[in-house]
Amino acid sequence: MRTLRILAVDDHEMITMGYKYLLEAAEFEDFGIRVETANTYEIGKQKIEDSARSFKYDLILLDIQLTETHLEEPYSGEDLGVLARKVVPDTKVVFMSSFSDNYRINSILKNVNPDGYMVKSEIDEKSLIAMVKGVITNPPYYSQKALVAIRKKMANDSILDYNDKRILFHVSIGTRTKDMVEHINLSLAGIENRKRQLKVIFGVEKQNDLALITEAKIRGFL
Repeated sequence: MRTLRILAVDDHEMITMGYKYLLEAAEFEDFGIRVETANTYEIGKQKIEDSARSFKYDLILLDIQLTETHLEEPYSGEDLGVLARKVVPDTKVVFMSSFSDNYRINSILKNVNPDGYMVKSEIDEKSLIAMVKGVITNPPYYSQKALVAIRKKMANDSILDYNDKRILFHVSIGTRTKDMVEHINLSLAGIENRKRQLKVIFGVEKQNDLALITEAKIRGFL
């Protein structure tokens, strides 16, 4: 019987250990399970890169929001998903997130094209086992709330790009708009226009920057 290798990345250790305990104890017909864990972006990145040079993970489980207080860039589980697609393209990627917002999920689908997405409030032992079976044999696999979000047509189909995310990050740390030109490869007019577009996308076009950042955090972009 072959061993299915899984990497679970989440900044809450109790969650990754829960995945490990449940999946390694579960009975699968065709394979056994071995779960490795990582609780920071950096550790997850290192394990994914190492796997490209040795064994490959069969499945990577990613949370979106990874708390990192010492990194200059606002990296997330989405960035790990993009990395995995580049360095281990045959490895299955599933997001396990508390975010059920349709904008956030559709952004993940466009940027990473994962093999599954589960909303944490819907995860239990039965659904976790079903997800592994489904993703390995016949992906993709979505929990019910994720499926509803995917099916909803967005009022605005725009997807945040790298510069949009950098603008949100600098607004969140208090960088003045005129000073953002030192960090973002856009003109001042371009940055100001992007900020206006972001407020429209997040539904706070008549409010201040604090409202924009609050809404971006709610939707999992910060």
